[in-house]
Parts: sequence; structure tokens; C-alpha cells
Amino acid sequence: MKVILQSLTKEFPSRNKRSKDVVVAVNDFTFEIPDGKLVGLLGPSGCGKSTTLNLISGLEKPTRGRVLFGDEDVTDYPPQDRGVGLVFQNYALYPHMTVFQNIIFPLQNLKGKDKLTKQQMAEKAEEAAKLVQISELMERKPSELSGGQQQRVAIARALVKRPRILLLDEPLSNLDARLRLQTREELRRIQRETGITTVFVTHDQEEAMSISDMIVVMKEGVLQQIGKPQEVYDDPVNLFVAKFLGTPPINVFNASIRDGGLYIGDERVLNVGAADSESITVGIRPEGFIPNKDGALTLQLTAVEVMGRDTSVVSVHPECVGANVRSIISADSRIANDAHKVRFDLKPEKVFMFDKQTEKRVRVDLKPIGR
Repeated sequence: MKVILQSLTKEFPSRNKRSKDVVVAVNDFTFEIPDGKLVGLLGPSGCGKSTTLNLISGLEKPTRGRVLFGDEDVTDYPPQDRGVGLVFQNYALYPHMTVFQNIIFPLQNLKGKDKLTKQQMAEKAEEAAKLVQISELMERKPSELSGGQQQRVAIARALVKRPRILLLDEPLSNLDARLRLQTREELRRIQRETGITTVFVTHDQEEAMSISDMIVVMKEGVLQQIGKPQEVYDDPVNLFVAKFLGTPPINVFNASIRDGGLYIGDERVLNVGAADSESITVGIRPEGFIPNKDGALTLQLTAVEVMGRDTSVVSVHPECVGANVRSIISADSRIANDAHKVRFDLKPEKVFMFDKQTEKRVRVDLKPIGR
């Protein structure tokens, strides 16, 4: 089932009762979620992700705009009539019920032609439990389960009615790091097996990029970029998207263009096919550095952190916007900890230029300096 959001806007009244201003949580959001895909809604806290999810589920009513499931306009439908399954951050399990009772609870509320017999409900509950691999836990209470097991119960409860749309609101944020990794892999497996269109809200960009077919990056209620995770990472439309995606984050420098060259400070680091500009912002991905004793960019070395497969080189530069420059290179590249300076060439495809004022991407042809 595809989901279409048309100019979706949600405004809340200001907390100041004397003010007539409104808080715009979602601003003119237009997007089509393809049938059977897992889409990650991604952005910092307060960007409107959960509000968008609530608008899709019917828990919030839009100020303007429409929500369609396929060709059916569901904007005015109550949540229970939309055919959605919703999994919250805090699991929201009934503590006095067993796992089995928690899972079948949505089925017990079905009426009319949709009403099921006890045997049918039990079969559906077993099917959902098997899908999330908790069949052996059906007689336990939530207090007897780990965090990951409780999350699986919540997912099984959302899936038991075979919803048209599955909505996940930061479902992994309460889990420890190892369990988060395991559970997100399980979520991806479950989504593929069921084929249910799924919207996954998270502020963790690594989480979203690892399991999503598409990601939607938001900022202050406004859609910034949509695309496949790797495409968005490799081709950000503005500085916000470039900075938000990537661990470690992108390195940002003040730079200029002179005589067909991109300069960071007094060093010509790349050739560029663009008009001269005294002030421009440049982003360099951590993996965009190539160690070279005669490299174009000179940095003051701070530390060398060996991480097994990779080495993280921490350095500083007067034109760097952040506190440090972090370069990720192969562990085979040897850089002495006691060196005062380190030099790099740059990979043009890992270097992005942005307008200083608007922070929008400036698309130019970058090439290595010929030596």
C-alpha cells in the first residue's frame, strides 16, 4: 500500500497564551511512500518526524493537506479505521497480561464481519510470534522479558492484524548498542517477509541508512532531501544534509576559489571549474583524505587512533569550522604519533562545495591537482 502525503502541514498554538503565533511542526510536506518499501524519517529532535508519523496514523489531524493510502483519502478517518500498526518507543505493553494476551488484544476488539473466533485469534497470534521469534515466550509477563523481547512483542501486536501500513516511532532507542544492531536487522527481515509498507522514525542516521530503502531528511518541519541512503550520502543537496549524515561527520572548511583552483587557506587543494569566489564553504568526508608526504593539504597533527581495520587521524586547521579535522584512512597507512604535521591529497568525489549564505550545494567540476 503506497502512502501519499499532499502539502501536509501541522501547526500547534504557541505555549505563550498571549501570543497568536503558531509553532509549525510539519511544513508543506509532500512525499509518496512506495508500496512495500521501508522508509526512514530522519532528522534531529524536534524536526517533525513523530508529528508526521502521527498525521499518517490519524493520532493528529493536519492543519492543511491530505493523507492518502493508495487512492483512498484517509485524512478524516479515525486511527482505528486506517488499518495501521503503530509501535512506540516505550513498547506500551499491558503489564498484567501475558505475551499471548498482549498480542491478541487488537484482535479481541474486532467487530462485525471482522470478528474472529478464539481459535483464529490464537492462530494469528502464534503466526505473529513466530515471525518475530518469540514463540517460546507466550506465557510470560512483560516484566519477565528483556528490552529486546518486549520490543518484539510490541511489533508482533502491531503485525497481528496485518495492517496496511506499519509505523515505527523510534522503536530501538531504549535498547543498548548491541541489541539495537540485532533488532534493526530483525526489523528489516520482518518487513521483507511481510511486504508491509513501513515508516520508521529515528534520529540515528546510521540506523536509518542501514535498513531503509529510502530516507527522508527533515529539518524544522521542512523536507530537505529524499532518496536512497547511499545516494543522499554521496550527493547531499545542502550543508545540513551533508553534516547530518555520516559518522564521523563531514569536515567543514572556509575556502575560496582563485585562478581555477580551490584553496583552503593558502594551499591549492583541487582544481575547480568555477568562477572565482572569495568565500565558500567546503565539506570533506572523513574517507576523502589520501595520505601523501607531498599532499596538497597540510594539517597540524593532534592524534592517531588505530581502530583495527581503519585509522582515525585527528588534526586541526585554522580554516576548519569545527574543533578538529577527522580523517579515516586504511590501517596500512603508517602515520607516526609524534609527527607534527600530516599532509593529504583529496578525493574529488568526497569534496562538496556550498554557498556561504544559503548553504545550498554548489555543483562544480573538481579534479585532482596534476603533478
